[in-house]
Amino acid sequence: VQLVESGGGSVQAGGSLRLSCTPSRYTYSTYYLGWFRQSPGKEREGVAAIHSGGRRTTYADSVKGRFTISQDDAQNTIYLQMNSLKSEDTAMYYCAAGRADGWPLAASLYNTWGQGTQVTVS
Repeated sequence: VQLVESGGGSVQAGGSLRLSCTPSRYTYSTYYLGWFRQSPGKEREGVAAIHSGGRRTTYADSVKGRFTISQDDAQNTIYLQMNSLKSEDTAMYYCAAGRADGWPLAASLYNTWGQGTQVTVS
């Protein structure tokens, strides 16, 4: 399974971006699809995740109310809608897939990663 992100770019603070990731299907019967981010010198941080079954979503406190993760089976894509962006949201954003067996934002659960897409907020 290969994950490909798109939609990153540069935006002013307060603006919006939508990230996309394909494919959205995975080999496990139940799985998480998540978005993570990493800034230079910082650890990778879980941002949002969605469960393949009931579509339950989980968000980091830092993005609650601003970011929305969603899954479109018809388009075989997951999205991360990012609104009210702040300078601290600047990072490389990664899409990932992993078995649903633990805390959804734990990077250790995920074994398939995309190459990342850069988001810069100024």
